[in-house]
Amino acid sequence: MAILSKDEAQALLKKVLTYSTADECEASLRGRTTGNIRYARNSVSTAGAQDSVSLAVESRFGKRSGIATCNEFDDETLRRCVQRAEEIAKLAPESPEYVPFIGPQTYLSPPSAATTLLTATTRAQAAADSMAICAAKNLTAAGFLDGGTSFVAKRNSKGLEAYQQSTNTDFSVTVRTADGRGSGYAIADVTDPAKLNAKGLTQRAADKALSSVNAKAIEPGKYTVILEPAALMDGGDLSLLGGLIFGMGAREADEGRSFLSKKGGGNRKGEKLFDDRITIYSDPMNAEVPGNAFDGDGLPTKRQTWIEQGVVKDLFYTRFWAEKSKVPATAYPNGFIMAGGTQSTAELIKSTAKGILVTRLWYIREVDPQTLLYTGLTRDGTFYIENGAIKFPIKNLRFNESPIIMLNNIEAIGRPQRLAGCLIPPLKIRDFTFTSLSDAI
Repeated sequence: MAILSKDEAQALLKKVLTYSTADECEASLRGRTTGNIRYARNSVSTAGAQDSVSLAVESRFGKRSGIATCNEFDDETLRRCVQRAEEIAKLAPESPEYVPFIGPQTYLSPPSAATTLLTATTRAQAAADSMAICAAKNLTAAGFLDGGTSFVAKRNSKGLEAYQQSTNTDFSVTVRTADGRGSGYAIADVTDPAKLNAKGLTQRAADKALSSVNAKAIEPGKYTVILEPAALMDGGDLSLLGGLIFGMGAREADEGRSFLSKKGGGNRKGEKLFDDRITIYSDPMNAEVPGNAFDGDGLPTKRQTWIEQGVVKDLFYTRFWAEKSKVPATAYPNGFIMAGGTQSTAELIKSTAKGILVTRLWYIREVDPQTLLYTGLTRDGTFYIENGAIKFPIKNLRFNESPIIMLNNIEAIGRPQRLAGCLIPPLKIRDFTFTSLSDAI
């Protein structure tokens, strides 16, 4: 029952709404069926699968709101879930940021979810292939493969009806040499699991692990760097570009809490803040990174440009802040796309006289939200470039840098690659600031 069809989901939600006595009521269903496998030290450590469906009911009396959830769908449980939401609403204080639920909407139809799914057998085979590549080279692999299908459906007392299915598969692998002196990393995510090349990714990580042995120390300072997509969008809780892309909220800017705040009040929409080559947009209809048809409020998504040729073109407005600012609300976006060129990472390296190739950044922390200054460390393959070729591995470095400055120091932009549900190109950047060495591998 984890994945309900549109008709099944809407029939259940319609029944839920018949139990409501509130001024407003909205019911949402979410379900997923997923499977995963994890391995470390060239041995599988865990494997599992999950099927789940949950219902959330939000009831409102005036500006008072209550939410209740359940994961059983017999009539009595559904009735009690609605009653509980209403009980909570009657006890809740009035919301100072109340906006009514929205009515019927028209949605785009993003590219369909994949029909070929990962099975336990295909997950096990991908892990076995990855481990075999590493074992044959006396390397140690640690990886995680997770994928499945999910759906979300909404319906409310104002006439809103929404439904969408999606699929996603994520894979990452870290490879270390037997003596622990070399480390490599690769990551990818795809909508269609048939497009996942776990062998190729493992081979890339293995090559980096072998190449990063006997790393040399270099002096910290400002260097030309080539940042691979994983160095830009994969950093744990915070990533170098993610903080900028997901930090384009109008409210934070208007209230003086972000890099888009204008001195004296307001925001910097319409200002040129980046290099002319920087364009970032979202498009739910993009075949490589198909997005959601609607956001959590049920607002329809559309193609939207956020930064165009270096100019901040739009900000994200919640429904409350849009009403306060007297502008249209924007559906919360996903699937960001950064426009790029045609060069591969190898071609960017070939065009570099002196510089540093960065595979990955981690332990990233925000130093100053108003300048978007970050600090963090390189890891899993950092190399010195000279005369268009990788000369030797270098010890890891701590960086202190702002993506605002970084995106004004662009030397070249490579071909975009899918990562973290986005399309991100490798970037060649001058004067990237490294402040100290790190002995970590």
